Amino acid sequence: MIQAILQYEFLQNAFLTGILIGIIAPLLGAFIVVRRLSLIADALSHVTLSGIAASLYLSKTVPSLQGLNPLYFGMIFSVTGSLFIERLRMLYKHYQELAIPIILSGGIGIGVIFISLADGFTTDLFSYLFGSVSAVTRGDLYLIAAISIVVIGMIFLLYKELFLLSFDEDHAKASGIPARAIHFIFMVMVALVIAASMRIVGILLVSSLMTLPVAASIRIARGFKQTILYSLLFGEISVIAGLVSAFYLDLAPGGTIVVTAILILLITIVMKKISSSKHAQKAEV
Repeated sequence: MIQAILQYEFLQNAFLTGILIGIIAPLLGAFIVVRRLSLIADALSHVTLSGIAASLYLSKTVPSLQGLNPLYFGMIFSVTGSLFIERLRMLYKHYQELAIPIILSGGIGIGVIFISLADGFTTDLFSYLFGSVSAVTRGDLYLIAAISIVVIGMIFLLYKELFLLSFDEDHAKASGIPARAIHFIFMVMVALVIAASMRIVGILLVSSLMTLPVAASIRIARGFKQTILYSLLFGEISVIAGLVSAFYLDLAPGGTIVVTAILILLITIVMKKISSSKHAQKAEV
């Protein structure tokens, strides 16, 4: 496996990209889960699918756009969808959860239209839906690396503000934190990470990498910072183990990464139950 990585550039691209995604997806996922916005990743992934389908359609009909990376269109659609979600959450103040299914439905509808215009599913589109090791180019790696630097930097700079807004938004606003601007920045980061992650994990499974490592870490972590650290650890294990399994078994990497993340979640649940039962037995004694 190591020899193959050193020999083939596409494997290098896939593993380096996966390592980066294994960091930024759970990192943002920790804040998403705390905010109870877990389904936002599903909504934006479907909006991203619309952008990818639109790009593939335009590349067939407009000669000047044939060499355009579909990731760019996907990111534009994803960022636009994230801004619409934030706007709808402000519009429906008492029913903020409505924003997510509205955008999700719109993303699916627009995506189906462009897919039908492009004469159905293509090999390229399937690679975006379920992830593909061979589809990751050096250009994708550089783009995802740039997004990773931006996301990690913004989390580092705005950690206190994001923490307060996630746990007590009213107190954060009363403290003078520009909640609207922070929400805007956060939503754009989520959109960019989702668009970047789909090359490896796939559009239909990208939300899993943002939520499953966090769900596992919540079971055993003591405090929010520890939750983030465990999420990063579980995310990296899921990505690396998933890519190795996909390589040897000739499977779509998205599926193997998600299945690994689920196994980690089940292990943490069992460990927590065993630990709780031991503490209960000691208390009885």
